[in-house]
Amino acid sequence: MIRLLRYLLTALLILGATSAQDKKGTPAQAEALVKKAVAFYKENGKEKAFAAFNDLKGKFVSGDLYIFVYDLNGKCVAHGSNAKMIGKDLIELKDADGKAFVKERVEIAKTKGKGWQNYKWNNPATSTIEHKTAYIEKAGDVIIGSGAYKK
Repeated sequence: MIRLLRYLLTALLILGATSAQDKKGTPAQAEALVKKAVAFYKENGKEKAFAAFNDLKGKFVSGDLYIFVYDLNGKCVAHGSNAKMIGKDLIELKDADGKAFVKERVEIAKTKGKGWQNYKWNNPATSTIEHKTAYIEKAGDVIIGSGAYKK
């Protein structure tokens, strides 16, 4: 009986670890999520889109991927992971290395319309600062993005 319990416990631990790894999004998945969000935003408008983006259990949250939205001044207007960010002016927010990454996002959106950026951010799954890459696109007067932790 004890042997059987050990096997079951081991199997559950392996499945749990595999499941957590499967939930880690890739840069390609982050980009696809942004493109899906931009299309939804254009079809449905701000109010409906922001509500969908902020829904923690909605179609714009997948594993550790979620949508974030800023206005062109760096104010967070939607966030699929942390509602406390919404309404805050984050233009001066810096990563662990002192990089003003929201300011960089605004600059990318204004000059290129879309693109990638790298920064460091706390991964809530591991409680450590990790390298992250985010894809952003300008859609009208907002910046829609999603980021993936680098493997």
